[in-house]
Amino acid sequence: MRERDEPEVVGRRVQRLRAQRGLTQRQLAEPAYTPAYISTLEAGRVRASDEALRHIADRLGVTFEELAVGRPAHLATGLRLRLTEAQRLLADGRAEEAAAQYALVRAEAESHGLGCEQADALLGLGECALETGALSEAREFFERAEEQLDGQSLPMRVPAVRGRAVAHYLAGELRYAVYLLESTLDELNRGGLHDPDALLLLYASVIGPYMDMGAHARAAQAAEFALALAPRAGDPALIARMHRSVARTLLAEGRVAEADASLAKAAELYAQLRLRTELANCHWMRGYVYAQNGELERAEEELRQAHTMLARTRAALYRSQAAVELADVLHRRGRSEEAAELLEGVLGDFSSERGAVHAAAAHRLLGIIAEDARDTEAAEEHYVRALSLLERAGAAGDLADLCRLLGDLLRRTGRTEAALDAYRTGLGHRTAPGTTTLGPAPAQPPLWPVLPSPVPPPL
Repeated sequence: MRERDEPEVVGRRVQRLRAQRGLTQRQLAEPAYTPAYISTLEAGRVRASDEALRHIADRLGVTFEELAVGRPAHLATGLRLRLTEAQRLLADGRAEEAAAQYALVRAEAESHGLGCEQADALLGLGECALETGALSEAREFFERAEEQLDGQSLPMRVPAVRGRAVAHYLAGELRYAVYLLESTLDELNRGGLHDPDALLLLYASVIGPYMDMGAHARAAQAAEFALALAPRAGDPALIARMHRSVARTLLAEGRVAEADASLAKAAELYAQLRLRTELANCHWMRGYVYAQNGELERAEEELRQAHTMLARTRAALYRSQAAVELADVLHRRGRSEEAAELLEGVLGDFSSERGAVHAAAAHRLLGIIAEDARDTEAAEEHYVRALSLLERAGAAGDLADLCRLLGDLLRRTGRTEAALDAYRTGLGHRTAPGTTTLGPAPAQPPLWPVLPSPVPPPL
């Protein structure tokens, strides 16, 4: 609770409440105090003790908090109910309505000094901004939430840190996103802070940036830790998010059936919880799995469903990202004109600060389509744009392949030296994916038996 209001403010409040109830100063004071004491208190010339305020509050029929700081009875409970309603609106894909509700709760919580409720409202506003693609606003909300929680335990601050990291990740700032998540994981693990939900949230969130950076071994390890944490976690939505993230590592290892099973678990949980945007993202990921496995008809069906659902929820950035995946499937099914039209329609939703990795994927695919149409000039332009975006993002997992495409194009058009430069750039990223941008791995989680150490090589 915040410190008590100044004596003048408390005095005016006592006088107003006494007058509303038709009580005299004597009736309010007796039997423990005198009318003169009440008169002095109402004039703001004395700072009443807690005991005196509790007596007066009881006589006025209000709570101690309402008298001391002007906080209405049951305010915190009411704000919690409104936060839950805002969360339900966001889960239903109504981010703008949810943001309006969160903003009202935040203002009221701030005016009454309710720090935890204010922090939760800021987190909600950050999630709404992520969903609508307002990444700068999202980062600002998460930063303010973290400031509001300053002094709280690290597990309490983890959702704000994770939110900031996701905003940076979606903006294409992969290295910084990984730094935020890894440094927080390291602090939790080395400090022995046994909070399964906090750890699971961080491990599930770091898998995507790892995969895009080409750090597949770290992604697989994060997935292993997340799966081990899941039985101890208490948030079903968090467990569903974990299954969706883990599917990427399973797919990279060629374990397609397990990836699909993991996504099926996530979809079931999202459907039960009525989390529409997350369910749409799950359809998106299943479409990606089918596409990687060559099941293009099933992939198109899942991706179209994801695209339609995301359009209904107004999740603009996610919708555009799903459209890029759908365009890739359409191109592979021989419908390049339809794919190009879809890509041209969403390129304006991306920038180097907003969805850089998917913007690069869109330019790469447009380059391939242009090459198929023998428009080498347009193809080169798209490849160069994609290369610039991926280099800025540090997405080593895609850079090598793009450099090969660009190098082949340059070689075919007689520019051998430029082609060699492109190949060398690609080889530099292929030789040791992730090692040029990542430091030591975070400390191992403390929640399960220590994994056996590698056997040292014989001398």
